[in-house]
Amino acid sequence: MHTAVQLIELGAIILGLGLLGAVSVRFSISPIPLYLLAGLAFGSGGVLPLGASEDFVAIGAEVGVILLLFTLGLEYTADELVGTLRSSAPVGLADLALNAAPGVIAALLLGWGPVAAVAMGGITYVTSSGITAKVIGDLGWLGNRETPAVLSVLVFEDLAMAAYLPILTALLAGAGLVGGLTALGIAAVTITVILFVALRHGRLVERFVASPSDEVLLLKVLGLTLLVAGIAQQLQVSAAVGAFLVGIALSGPLAHSAQKLLEPLRDLFAAVFFVFFGLHTDPADLPPVLGIAALLALAGVTTKLGTGWLAARRAGISTPGRLRAGAALIPRGEFNIVIAGLAVAAGTNAELGPLAAAYVLILAIVGPLLARAAEPLAHALATRKNTGTPATATDDATDDVIAAPAQADNTADNTADNTADNTADSTR
Repeated sequence: MHTAVQLIELGAIILGLGLLGAVSVRFSISPIPLYLLAGLAFGSGGVLPLGASEDFVAIGAEVGVILLLFTLGLEYTADELVGTLRSSAPVGLADLALNAAPGVIAALLLGWGPVAAVAMGGITYVTSSGITAKVIGDLGWLGNRETPAVLSVLVFEDLAMAAYLPILTALLAGAGLVGGLTALGIAAVTITVILFVALRHGRLVERFVASPSDEVLLLKVLGLTLLVAGIAQQLQVSAAVGAFLVGIALSGPLAHSAQKLLEPLRDLFAAVFFVFFGLHTDPADLPPVLGIAALLALAGVTTKLGTGWLAARRAGISTPGRLRAGAALIPRGEFNIVIAGLAVAAGTNAELGPLAAAYVLILAIVGPLLARAAEPLAHALATRKNTGTPATATDDATDDVIAAPAQADNTADNTADNTADNTADSTR
């Protein structure tokens, strides 16, 4: 009987996601806000709480984030990642300072203490890699010139989280400086090993997973990605970072084949992730903290727009691309909730959890909407700048070309395949 209820709930969730996706396609909007609101309606304290399928939805949400980051990693090579990280260090540090500051200041002003301030800094700092990856894919921005700049910020943040989370955990547990440094050392070694394998032995990884059979290739790639992500998380590194680096290790025709095979699974589990987030937020806890959350969200929108603008400007990208880059970085999500959960479990402050949930929900909903509005806004600004004449297509032609060196090195067949795929996606 319990299994039957689980199947009914799971079927209802997936069917509901399909219907919400159809609505988003009909009105040309991102489905992410609809998925989040659906999770609120059927989660803890919602209209009709769903409990029987909770375990499956939880693991499905984890898989969704992992696959989103893995497919992002497939777009770029290991050499490109290292070069981008080196060039993006100033932007990454500016991103850290701009976006952690509002959370730290808010916690101190509320009298929550220094440990809670460290937690709040992390909550307001990090962008949701999962939502941003979904937004970039939905809006067809993967080939844009600003996308590598956005990804470099995301990777910098994820690597910063690999250093931050062990330290935060140690502080919350009262382990002190030595415990925090030990955890940080383990995380650093793990990242170095995974990155070394991706850089130096990527060909061996490709040979291991390559297969003429789509079925075998799917099983190998999916299994390897989940395995590395799990090991990375067990060693105090984000599972998202591990999955991203596995994607980096694969390139060329194999990467293209793996991406096509995994796209349906990625889309399914990514939708489950957004629902899962809403399911674990009680709507009754949100109203008392909405005012503070709205102020923090306004600050977060401003600082992430500044980060994206700076990153794209350093890459020599014009105004439309700068606005797209900033808008893509606005959403908050998985890491923010993980940080809040750690802080609440350690007993820092009872209001920190609802505040983080309200903050993330606002930006998870507003972020994709602002991303969709970024391009029309950029065109309007360009039109005004050109003294009332219609904006030319020069900026778009400049910004909307594929600039990733790895993509430039692909064979003519892959280029043709990608062009055909993009055309088909646009037609749909």
